[in-house]
Amino acid sequence: MNSATVPTAAFAELPLPPLAQRLAYLGLVPFALGAALIWLFGDRYLDAHALVSLGLTSYAGLVIAFLGGIYWGLGFKQEAMVPQHFLWGIAPVAVGWIGVVMPAYSGLVLEGAMLIVCYLVDRRFYPELGAASWLTLRFRLSAISALFCFLAAAGC
Repeated sequence: MNSATVPTAAFAELPLPPLAQRLAYLGLVPFALGAALIWLFGDRYLDAHALVSLGLTSYAGLVIAFLGGIYWGLGFKQEAMVPQHFLWGIAPVAVGWIGVVMPAYSGLVLEGAMLIVCYLVDRRFYPELGAASWLTLRFRLSAISALFCFLAAAGC
Protein backbone atom coordinates (compact mmCIF):
# COMPACT_ATOMS: atom_id res chain seq x y z
CA MET A 1 0.00 0.00 0.00
CA ASN A 2 1.36 3.43 -0.84
CA SER A 3 0.66 6.80 0.73
CA ALA A 4 -1.75 7.69 -2.08
CA THR A 5 -4.19 5.02 -0.90
CA VAL A 6 -3.95 5.81 2.80
CA PRO A 7 -6.04 8.70 4.13
CA THR A 8 -4.09 11.66 5.44
CA ALA A 9 -5.56 11.15 8.91
CA ALA A 10 -3.79 7.79 9.07
CA PHE A 11 -0.48 9.60 9.38
CA ALA A 12 -1.46 11.48 12.54
CA GLU A 13 0.94 9.92 15.03
CA LEU A 14 -0.48 8.27 18.13
CA PRO A 15 1.18 9.50 21.33
CA LEU A 16 3.06 7.22 23.69
CA PRO A 17 1.42 7.79 27.10
CA PRO A 18 3.69 7.09 30.10
CA LEU A 19 1.02 4.93 31.80
CA ALA A 20 0.76 2.71 28.72
CA GLN A 21 4.54 2.33 28.67
CA ARG A 22 4.65 1.34 32.34
CA LEU A 23 1.82 -1.15 31.92
CA ALA A 24 3.50 -2.61 28.84
CA TYR A 25 6.73 -3.21 30.75
CA LEU A 26 4.73 -4.63 33.65
CA GLY A 27 3.32 -7.12 31.16
CA LEU A 28 6.78 -8.68 30.94
CA VAL A 29 6.59 -9.89 34.55
CA PRO A 30 4.54 -13.04 33.80
CA PHE A 31 7.01 -13.95 31.03
CA ALA A 32 10.00 -13.58 33.36
CA LEU A 33 8.30 -15.25 36.32
CA GLY A 34 6.95 -18.11 34.22
CA ALA A 35 10.31 -18.85 32.64
CA ALA A 36 12.08 -18.68 36.00
CA LEU A 37 9.55 -20.99 37.66
CA ILE A 38 9.72 -23.52 34.85
CA TRP A 39 13.47 -23.79 35.38
CA LEU A 40 13.14 -23.71 39.16
CA PHE A 41 10.54 -26.49 39.34
CA GLY A 42 12.15 -28.65 36.67
CA ASP A 43 11.44 -32.36 37.14
CA ARG A 44 11.15 -32.11 40.92
CA TYR A 45 7.63 -30.70 41.06
CA LEU A 46 5.85 -32.02 37.98
CA ASP A 47 2.39 -30.77 38.92
CA ALA A 48 3.63 -27.23 39.54
CA HIS A 49 5.81 -27.40 36.42
CA ALA A 50 2.80 -28.38 34.30
CA LEU A 51 0.66 -25.63 35.82
CA VAL A 52 3.29 -22.94 35.24
CA SER A 53 3.91 -24.17 31.69
CA LEU A 54 0.21 -23.96 30.91
CA GLY A 55 0.00 -20.54 32.55
CA LEU A 56 2.91 -19.17 30.51
CA THR A 57 1.73 -20.60 27.18
CA SER A 58 -1.76 -19.23 27.88
CA TYR A 59 -0.42 -15.80 28.80
CA ALA A 60 1.77 -15.69 25.70
CA GLY A 61 -1.21 -16.72 23.56
CA LEU A 62 -3.32 -13.93 25.05
CA VAL A 63 -0.60 -11.35 24.44
CA ILE A 64 -0.26 -12.51 20.84
CA ALA A 65 -4.05 -12.27 20.37
CA PHE A 66 -3.93 -8.76 21.84
CA LEU A 67 -1.28 -7.78 19.28
CA GLY A 68 -3.61 -8.92 16.51
CA GLY A 69 -6.55 -7.05 18.04
CA ILE A 70 -4.61 -3.81 17.86
CA TYR A 71 -5.02 -3.93 14.08
CA TRP A 72 -8.77 -4.04 14.40
CA GLY A 73 -8.75 -1.03 16.72
CA LEU A 74 -6.42 0.95 14.48
CA GLY A 75 -8.29 -0.18 11.37
CA PHE A 76 -11.60 1.13 12.69
CA LYS A 77 -10.02 4.56 13.21
CA GLN A 78 -9.08 4.88 9.53
CA GLU A 79 -11.24 6.73 7.02
CA ALA A 80 -10.87 3.93 4.48
CA MET A 81 -10.95 0.30 5.57
CA VAL A 82 -7.87 -1.68 4.55
CA PRO A 83 -8.82 -5.38 4.48
CA GLN A 84 -5.26 -6.64 5.00
CA HIS A 85 -5.13 -4.97 8.43
CA PHE A 86 -8.21 -6.86 9.55
CA LEU A 87 -7.06 -10.11 7.95
CA TRP A 88 -3.68 -9.86 9.66
CA GLY A 89 -5.45 -9.09 12.94
CA ILE A 90 -6.91 -12.61 13.12
CA ALA A 91 -3.67 -14.46 12.24
CA PRO A 92 -2.01 -13.89 15.65
CA VAL A 93 -5.16 -15.10 17.42
CA ALA A 94 -5.05 -18.40 15.52
CA VAL A 95 -1.33 -18.91 16.08
CA GLY A 96 -1.61 -18.00 19.77
CA TRP A 97 -4.40 -20.52 20.22
CA ILE A 98 -2.39 -23.24 18.47
CA GLY A 99 0.54 -22.47 20.77
CA VAL A 100 -1.68 -22.92 23.82
CA VAL A 101 -2.98 -26.35 22.78
CA MET A 102 0.48 -27.67 21.84
CA PRO A 103 2.83 -29.18 24.43
CA ALA A 104 4.57 -26.31 26.22
CA TYR A 105 8.05 -27.15 24.91
CA SER A 106 6.88 -26.59 21.33
CA GLY A 107 4.02 -24.15 21.95
CA LEU A 108 6.35 -21.67 23.63
CA VAL A 109 8.74 -21.84 20.66
CA LEU A 110 5.84 -21.14 18.28
CA GLU A 111 4.64 -18.28 20.46
CA GLY A 112 8.14 -16.81 20.80
CA ALA A 113 8.51 -16.89 17.03
CA MET A 114 5.06 -15.33 16.59
CA LEU A 115 5.96 -12.47 18.92
CA ILE A 116 8.86 -11.70 16.59
CA VAL A 117 6.68 -12.03 13.47
CA CYS A 118 4.12 -9.68 15.01
CA TYR A 119 6.83 -7.08 15.55
CA LEU A 120 8.05 -7.43 11.95
CA VAL A 121 4.51 -6.95 10.65
CA ASP A 122 4.09 -3.96 12.98
CA ARG A 123 7.22 -2.39 11.47
CA ARG A 124 5.53 -2.62 8.10
CA PHE A 125 2.05 -1.38 9.05
CA TYR A 126 2.36 0.84 12.13
CA PRO A 127 3.74 3.85 10.21
CA GLU A 128 0.76 3.94 7.87
CA LEU A 129 -1.60 3.52 10.82
CA GLY A 130 -0.05 6.41 12.75
CA ALA A 131 1.57 4.20 15.38
CA ALA A 132 5.26 4.37 14.39
CA SER A 133 6.13 6.01 17.72
CA TRP A 134 5.28 2.68 19.41
CA LEU A 135 7.85 0.66 17.45
CA THR A 136 10.78 1.14 19.84
CA LEU A 137 8.67 -0.05 22.77
CA ARG A 138 7.25 -2.89 20.65
CA PHE A 139 10.77 -4.02 19.74
CA ARG A 140 11.86 -4.16 23.37
CA LEU A 141 8.74 -5.96 24.52
CA SER A 142 8.85 -8.45 21.65
CA ALA A 143 12.53 -9.25 22.07
CA ILE A 144 12.28 -9.77 25.82
CA SER A 145 9.03 -11.73 25.80
CA ALA A 146 10.20 -13.95 22.92
CA LEU A 147 13.47 -14.61 24.75
CA PHE A 148 11.58 -15.70 27.86
CA CYS A 149 9.36 -17.97 25.75
CA PHE A 150 12.44 -19.62 24.22
CA LEU A 151 14.14 -19.97 27.61
CA ALA A 152 11.01 -21.47 29.13
CA ALA A 153 10.64 -23.90 26.22
CA ALA A 154 14.20 -25.08 26.83
CA GLY A 155 13.27 -25.77 30.46
CA CYS A 156 10.15 -27.82 29.63
